Amino acid sequence: MTSRGAGTAFSRKNYRLSTEPEKSKVTGIVNSRLLNDYLHRVFASADGNQPAAAYRKHLTFQNLQEHLDRLLAEENGSEDGRDQVAEGRLGPSTVVLDHTSGFEGLLLVDDDLLGVIGHSNFGSIRATTCVYKGKWIYEVLISSQGLMQIGWCTLNCRFNQEEGVGDTPDSYAYDGNRVRKWNVTTTNYGKSWAAGDIVSCLIDLDEGTIAFCLNGISLGTAFDNITRGAGMAYFPAISLSFKESVAFNFGSRPLRYPVEGYRPLQDPPVADLVKARKLLGYLKNVIHIGIDVTEGKLVEKDTSMWQLQGEPTVLITLAHIFNYFSPLMCKVYLVEDVLMTFLLSILERGGAVEAHPLIQQLLDLMWLLMEEYEVHECLKQLLMSLLRAYRFSPIIPDLGLQIHYLRLTIAVLKHEKSRKYLLSNVLFDVLRSVVFFYIKSPLRVEEAGLQELIPTTWWPNRFTKEGKESKEVKEESAEERLRRRAYERGCQRLKKRIEVVEGLQVQILKLLLNNKDRGGGEASRYIFLNKFRKFLQENASNRGNLTVLCPPEYMVCFLHRLIAALRFFWDGHKAKTPATLSSEEAYVPPQLFYNGKVDYFDLQRLGGLLSHLKKTLKDDLAAKANVLIDPAELQAVTMDDLDEDEESATSAAQSQRPSAALAIGGALARPGWLSSPTLGRANRFLSTAAVSLMNPRRPLGGLEKIKVRTLSVEQRTEEDIEGSHGNEGLLLGRPPEEPDQPITENSLLEILDGIVMMYNLSVHQQLGKMVGVSDDVNEYAMALKDTEEKISRCPKRRRDIHEELLKSQKVFSEKLNHLSRRLAWINVTIYSKEKMQDIYWLLRVCIRTIEHGDRTGSLFAFMPEFYLSVAMNSYSALKNYFSPVNSMEELPGYEETLMRLAAILAKHFADSRIVGTDIRDSLMQALASYVCYPHSLRAVERIPEEQRISMMKNLLAPYEQRPWAQTNWILVRLWRGCGFGYRYTRLPHLLKTKPEDASLPSLQKPCPSTLLQRHMADLLRSDRDLAPSFLNSVLNQLNWAFSEFIGMIQEIQQAAERLERNFVDSRQLKVCATCFDLSVSLLRVLEMTVTLAPEIFLDWSRPSSELLLRRLAQLLNQVLNRVTAERNLFDRVVNLRLPGLESVDHYPILVAVTGILVRLLVDTDVQGAERATAVLLADPCFQLRSIQYLLGHAEPSALAAAAPAADKRHFSLHTYTEYISVEELAKVEKMLSHLSEESKQAAATTLPTSEEDLCPICYAHPISAIFRPCSHKSCKACINQHLMNNKDCFFCKATITGVDDFTKPASS
Repeated sequence: MTSRGAGTAFSRKNYRLSTEPEKSKVTGIVNSRLLNDYLHRVFASADGNQPAAAYRKHLTFQNLQEHLDRLLAEENGSEDGRDQVAEGRLGPSTVVLDHTSGFEGLLLVDDDLLGVIGHSNFGSIRATTCVYKGKWIYEVLISSQGLMQIGWCTLNCRFNQEEGVGDTPDSYAYDGNRVRKWNVTTTNYGKSWAAGDIVSCLIDLDEGTIAFCLNGISLGTAFDNITRGAGMAYFPAISLSFKESVAFNFGSRPLRYPVEGYRPLQDPPVADLVKARKLLGYLKNVIHIGIDVTEGKLVEKDTSMWQLQGEPTVLITLAHIFNYFSPLMCKVYLVEDVLMTFLLSILERGGAVEAHPLIQQLLDLMWLLMEEYEVHECLKQLLMSLLRAYRFSPIIPDLGLQIHYLRLTIAVLKHEKSRKYLLSNVLFDVLRSVVFFYIKSPLRVEEAGLQELIPTTWWPNRFTKEGKESKEVKEESAEERLRRRAYERGCQRLKKRIEVVEGLQVQILKLLLNNKDRGGGEASRYIFLNKFRKFLQENASNRGNLTVLCPPEYMVCFLHRLIAALRFFWDGHKAKTPATLSSEEAYVPPQLFYNGKVDYFDLQRLGGLLSHLKKTLKDDLAAKANVLIDPAELQAVTMDDLDEDEESATSAAQSQRPSAALAIGGALARPGWLSSPTLGRANRFLSTAAVSLMNPRRPLGGLEKIKVRTLSVEQRTEEDIEGSHGNEGLLLGRPPEEPDQPITENSLLEILDGIVMMYNLSVHQQLGKMVGVSDDVNEYAMALKDTEEKISRCPKRRRDIHEELLKSQKVFSEKLNHLSRRLAWINVTIYSKEKMQDIYWLLRVCIRTIEHGDRTGSLFAFMPEFYLSVAMNSYSALKNYFSPVNSMEELPGYEETLMRLAAILAKHFADSRIVGTDIRDSLMQALASYVCYPHSLRAVERIPEEQRISMMKNLLAPYEQRPWAQTNWILVRLWRGCGFGYRYTRLPHLLKTKPEDASLPSLQKPCPSTLLQRHMADLLRSDRDLAPSFLNSVLNQLNWAFSEFIGMIQEIQQAAERLERNFVDSRQLKVCATCFDLSVSLLRVLEMTVTLAPEIFLDWSRPSSELLLRRLAQLLNQVLNRVTAERNLFDRVVNLRLPGLESVDHYPILVAVTGILVRLLVDTDVQGAERATAVLLADPCFQLRSIQYLLGHAEPSALAAAAPAADKRHFSLHTYTEYISVEELAKVEKMLSHLSEESKQAAATTLPTSEEDLCPICYAHPISAIFRPCSHKSCKACINQHLMNNKDCFFCKATITGVDDFTKPASS
């Protein structure tokens, strides 16, 4: 490359002050002899030998440029040959992916044409350059670890959506996902890869071999004797499945792992490289050599403390160097190879980043002596290279590589001007800078050095029958204790190393959140705020577009670092302003949700859509918060109008973009997270359906339809956020319920709000996902324990079995060693005590925010739904995800937090201000889960009595038009442990099977709440309208659930009896089991009601008591008859033992019915028992044999028929002695004898009734009621039940105005 000095096409800053002779006398320029010595020392020749002073050309600033030109041209002649086309290669010298014709399927390609994302089943793409001779290498940066085949193919290879690279002749591939190599056939090869790895693909066309390396470690020769000869040339190629992504390095950047003898496909810019290294050497000389003007000599200087102290000689010298150096620093290869390497070498001396001010000085020089566009490009490429290096560095035991790159990132960001430029234009716009806050988890622990760091492994091996880790602390053996302690020490060593990286990541965020650097424009924090909000918008608004979403594993790390930085600044502000709140008391004030200062995009509010709330609550906003809504905003617009407006706005915005931006695709104007690691504002969308670059202005279906609204935050200034002189900024519109105390800086409140949103977007989901490793450890530990027990029991004569068992033991042990080390890493990076405290802090923030919002009355509806979601989910995470490592009980203020969350759930699950069905269901489910665990149930009992009673009243509200199954489940949990035979955790017949998940709420031990039962009893007794409406809805739902269940088991039985092989739909089985479970739980709620308030059924002075008792008796008889009939439908389906119907059995439903009958007939006063007996016996469906069946008393006819099958056991409550007490059985015996006696008497005294006198509706009871005005008749039970839902007569449809008693007149 020719010199880019004075003849450059760009306007350059010119510091050659000496071009005019008189300027040599300017004050500060040293004398000519000293200047000559200085310049000769700085600009030494390439060989480093200085000619004797007598033979040296005298150097001044007048002839320095000529001297520099000569020095830089010295070796270029010999290097020029390198730029010629290399033998053995065909195609463009700049190698990229062939986006015009060399692809198959749907693909997204980054705008540098080096990164690619699969967008179809199995898309393939090749490079633009091929090789036919020599040794060649290229690198692939793995961004996701899924199904991909990477390697080489020829031009003749034809791929489709099923066959890719390696599936056709003359194509060869390595697949690290399945750990195989592919060339038509496939065999095992190599190691598994992970996101963050680098695969090197090598081809030797002289020997005919192909090999691969993973992170610089050779995987061995994969293929030999590959096809060569005339017409055979190989292209780099890849096939990848949906969502998978990689970035290629063909040589446009320095190879991370070069291999001796192999050339990259793209030649490095050798001439520029030589020139840049020379210029860097001159720059280092300037830093090393100082001028002592007083002594008139040159001196060696300490480079670490070098400063440019306004010395004109040094400055003009540097200006000459930068005149040549600046254009080179715009090239990515040179930035990475020369500049980044130099800056890293400065930090290699150790010590804090602050101890190396040289980097700050160099950045000052760059801003001073380079053109602005050059500095911008240089900084962008530098940060890009740093991010790539950080993300794709292998994990080593001391994390030294990651620390190295983070330290340089901090050093660059410490420079104020550079930081602001990068924040404004690069960090969130071009780079995926959240990667800087991520610590990747090693998939191959041996390479990450975890074996040395954690030499001894350990895992829990004390399990209950149900597969859950035993809570009882058993005695550890001495050996086990030693192993556990050694493992814990290893985990601590790992934690200390990871904490160093985390500390550096927090330092980066502290720099970005600096709000005191107002020199030259807005402070960093306010630039960060606007970018952060846009980042949140992209992740909230593009849930279906995976290329734009930040991966959840990155989001988890970013959340924790951001919390640390936020709390640092929050408590720092508290120290300066004692009147404000500390971070321990942090919350988001309610006015942020309605004053329009913070954009919540299209996120749902508790009260519905924002536009609807502005209309309906505009008066409340004006009265309470003094916020007036612009009438123009309230004009009704249809959704179609909105869509049209947004589309026209989008097209208008696109039409104003530069044409270059359109050429590279306006569809995805943000970096794709899955593709190349750092790049990319735009992506190209490739499809074989239309082999051209699609015009971004034409709709691209789902991909193009992303609505990107211009955020109002883009225009906000510091004053808009923080406020000043009476302007409250973000806190405009404080409601009267909100205290007048300052909280903290307003900007920190917005960041806190963003953190809560981040947790909701993907952090919670990721926390749940990573628990899988812990579950795997437990499963393998159980398998190992089981295998060891089998080995101890194995007979000595069976050596073959013994050997197989030993092999299994070895496999399980190796897997456990691997998993326990990996688990240590995950526990430190995701589930450590500090991370737990962060999530707990977030939970408390949400609780305080909800409490403050609740006090504002109707304005609570403006709160975004995600605050309630995060409150529930963060508690769930603390209880379920962190508990194996850390105990939630140890957290400060845990009991109080539990109670406050209970109060929120109890109040808001039926809050009329919350309209979203999803969030209401979530609140109900959270409350249902809450009452299953003793600790959280006690928290519910500790909330104020008024709130408890209100909660119970809401639970007892009629079940129509609401999710009654969850409500019923809550009531059942409050009763479980008190009902008849209702003290079981798992059903008796399921004890031998392993539960899916022993931590499920339904599998917790019974913990009834007598306090809440008492509230329920008081409400049912005192409110005469509540009890009938509640019980009628329960009876209606029971009737529906049991009828559905019977209908379904009839279908299942018919399918099972057919001769041909039939498979019953698993969904149908699941619905059937659900209906059965619902029937049982509704019966338990009836048992609870009968026990707590029997007078509702038995005190007939209450208007609906008799009717309720008759309906209850009717349903109980129906259930008993269906379940207890010998060899009936229920029996047959239970005996089939179909998967999915495990919970369907005689025991749960029969003990529930028995509990109700015992309470009505035995555990009550004489009058109540008489009434209940009379109603039960009067029901035409009553059969005494159903009661006898409960105690195993089968009918004689049934016994005779069943004689051949004597081995079949009959159901009897007597067989469940562990579940039913002796007292309970005695009551059942008493009930049976009572009913036997009463039924005999009833049969003896009942007079035959003529058919004319029977009720024409039920034909069970005599006519006892006459309707007004139509005079039709029926029994009282039928008409009373009918009038609950309908006022029309059964027969003539006339409106019934009254019902009178009817007595048949005596016959003459």
